Amino acid sequence: METKLHRELSNRHIQLIAIGGAIGTGLFLGAGQSIHLAGPSILLTYIIVGFVLFMFMRAMGEMLLSNTKFNSFADITNEYVGPLAGFITGWTYWLTWTVSGMAEVTAVAKYVSFWVPQIPNWITALACILLLLAFNLLSTRMFGELEFWFAIIKVVTIIALIVVGIVMVVMAVKTPYGQASVSNIYSHGGLFPNGASGFLMSFQMAIFSFLGIELIGITAGETKNPHKTIPQAINNVPFRILIFYIGALAVIISIIPWNELDPNDSPFVRLFALIGIPFAAGIINFVVLTAAASACNSGIFSNSRTLFGLADRKQAPQRLGITNRKGIPMNALLVSCACLSIAVLLNYFIPNATTVFVYISTVSTVLNIVIWTLITIAYYRYAKKHPQLHAQSNYKLPGGKIMALSIIVFFAFIFCVLFINPSTRIGVILAPLWFVIITLFYFKQRHKLKQNKL
Repeated sequence: METKLHRELSNRHIQLIAIGGAIGTGLFLGAGQSIHLAGPSILLTYIIVGFVLFMFMRAMGEMLLSNTKFNSFADITNEYVGPLAGFITGWTYWLTWTVSGMAEVTAVAKYVSFWVPQIPNWITALACILLLLAFNLLSTRMFGELEFWFAIIKVVTIIALIVVGIVMVVMAVKTPYGQASVSNIYSHGGLFPNGASGFLMSFQMAIFSFLGIELIGITAGETKNPHKTIPQAINNVPFRILIFYIGALAVIISIIPWNELDPNDSPFVRLFALIGIPFAAGIINFVVLTAAASACNSGIFSNSRTLFGLADRKQAPQRLGITNRKGIPMNALLVSCACLSIAVLLNYFIPNATTVFVYISTVSTVLNIVIWTLITIAYYRYAKKHPQLHAQSNYKLPGGKIMALSIIVFFAFIFCVLFINPSTRIGVILAPLWFVIITLFYFKQRHKLKQNKL
């Protein structure tokens, strides 16, 4: 019986997992809505959010490399904030990925029905879970391969859009919306056409886009040469954000003025159709299908490793901490997929379960930001507790404790934005209920362990 993970993820796997984590379906489908809300100031929003999350990732990276025995960031919060924080981080992260995984597997079914509407959603959802489970059972390297190719599809699509868009701007191509020009970014009401409120509300959407960026922190225990690979993956975050988000959105707004975009349509479909690419809607449907499958695959992986870590810290049933000879936490993997299968039942009994997922996903998003906050608090405690270790680190968070406090303040600002917005307020209100429940479970688990020792 083994209880150790194997280091099978190479540099290219980690690089593309990091890219995949930063590019979600929100960019391809939700960009129109975010542009409509903030106008051209959405570019500034992504610059600010991108900078803060890069600093957050640097903090997490420094702690992971300070002790290579850490398998994930839940180990970090357990070490530097306390066992309760580790318990809350692990189980909350498990819940967020379970909920978002259920939403993504439902999305996969919806995207497949674009081509074959006669297949019931529940069958497609079940097939997706079983297929991803089979790949994840083969080896950790197989998970890395899947994420590598899923990410490649997204990257190629975005680069194609940017290259074609730049050519159109340089050649000043005339379109039904006027001449393609960089001046379209600022000549339709300025950079802040919807005022401060539109700009502030756009932060919520930008944060949603980056959920999953912390996935590198889950792969730490299975990464080859972590001291080289993890810093490389994290240091490329600003470049990726600059190219994939700011570059793509700037090109879109340069060709189609922001006020001409329909918030309910994908600007990618609109632009590809504009340049005469046939089956533009079908191409983007394929891309978002792979993006949703990628998110589901990440959910299965991260949940199985989260349960493994909880079991390792005696905060979950010990059977979940067993690995097979390939270093795969098989029991944790099977339990994770069983929980995802609830989505299959919901799609069978409630074909229009999408609305339910929207509300639950909002709560899930709020919980994810709480996890980011706990990780940042852990960094502050780490830097305070081990100033010498921090000083000697080859990979540091610039600004140290002051930067960590600034990140925490920014996350507090995001909570305020989520509370002000009526569509996300329910998440902020219901989130404390989860923390009450999970705290009660923690004390019950601790009492049980004490009784067993006696």
